[in-house]
Amino acid sequence: MYQDQDTIFAVASGAGRAAVTLLRISGAEAGAVIDGVCARPAARVASLRKLRDADGATLDHALVLWLPGPGSYTGEDSAELHLHGGRAVLSAVSDTLVRLGARPAEAGEFTRRAFLNGRMDLIEAEAVADLIAAETSTQRAQALRQMEGGLGDVLHGWAGQLTRLLAQQEALIDFPDEDLPPEVEASMLDEISSVLVEISAMLDDGRRGEKLRDGLVFAIIGPPNAGKSTLVNSLAARDVAIVSETPGTTRDVLEVRLDLGGVPVTLLDTAGLREARDPIEAEGIRRAWARMAEADLVVQVTADGFFEPIGVAEIIRVHTKADLGGREGLAVSAATGAGMDILREALAAAAQRLTQGEGPPPLTRARHRAALSQAAECLGAALDAPLPELRGEDLRVALRAIGRITGIVGVEDILDQVFRQFCIGK
Repeated sequence: MYQDQDTIFAVASGAGRAAVTLLRISGAEAGAVIDGVCARPAARVASLRKLRDADGATLDHALVLWLPGPGSYTGEDSAELHLHGGRAVLSAVSDTLVRLGARPAEAGEFTRRAFLNGRMDLIEAEAVADLIAAETSTQRAQALRQMEGGLGDVLHGWAGQLTRLLAQQEALIDFPDEDLPPEVEASMLDEISSVLVEISAMLDDGRRGEKLRDGLVFAIIGPPNAGKSTLVNSLAARDVAIVSETPGTTRDVLEVRLDLGGVPVTLLDTAGLREARDPIEAEGIRRAWARMAEADLVVQVTADGFFEPIGVAEIIRVHTKADLGGREGLAVSAATGAGMDILREALAAAAQRLTQGEGPPPLTRARHRAALSQAAECLGAALDAPLPELRGEDLRVALRAIGRITGIVGVEDILDQVFRQFCIGK
């Protein structure tokens, strides 16, 4: 079991004044720290206690939980103090804990200890951060699936297969004179090929997990006065962009964050596309084309019924100002609200299609994809290896690459990158 000599504490509830503030404590001396402020309650029984400082002065009346390890979040002896939410209470209790030998926790330190103590693997630890940051119901569901082992179970299964295959390969290398039947090596190659196919299928998922975690970008483009800004304001249900009959009002790219079908989407209002008349407008149009090229989906709008050809794969074409009549296809009027529900449904459906689908659990981070791509490359090399020693080394590197995702091997150089994104107290 991982042991850090420090006993740490941090607020695990929201910042600012509240009815209740949750203070978490973890470490080898957590019991002694609790004994220093109150009578320690029975394990896993919430008990009302009067908290006192070193001089016996009352600090607060709090609900106290004693959670002995290893059956705690971190795997260490832990405790929770449910304090009244005033800042003066928190300050006084924190000062007392420091005097008793505890120190404030660093960002992500509780979850880091949980990982190091085997309470969760690295994917589950990252899922905790994703769950905290989740903005929509679909992001929350994806984070929970990762926490419950959706991706980890698959990766651990592949790691087990590769470990067994590596052992078989080592046997073929160490005992070349045993005249093992040729079907042993053929079976091993078939299994390597099977794992490679499964890994390739996971990599070929359109980055749906990463897109859902980070959010999509939809760019609204069209000529000046096509109703782009009015459409953005209507979809956002607030005034995001200035609306004017003067062409070229929008110069820079405006952004608004929306929840479309449970998927976070950043909607871009861009400058009207036309021959620029001044350097500032020209820069706005250049930025519009640049953001359109990076967007996950383009909403092309027109008020005159003519759509300029643009080379993008994901596009929804919308006729605006439908209240003026003569519009066909997906036609909306932000002024009257006509067609707006249909447009919202179309955008939500596109967002869900780009982030959800059947198949293996999604990869949610670039480091997952990089490591798994290396594993796939090594397995491909193993199939073509001219010598058994080279095949063994390819299997070993592939296994190590998968282990970097789950945190089983080769993890020290990425721990800080993973855990520094956490808030204090988690």
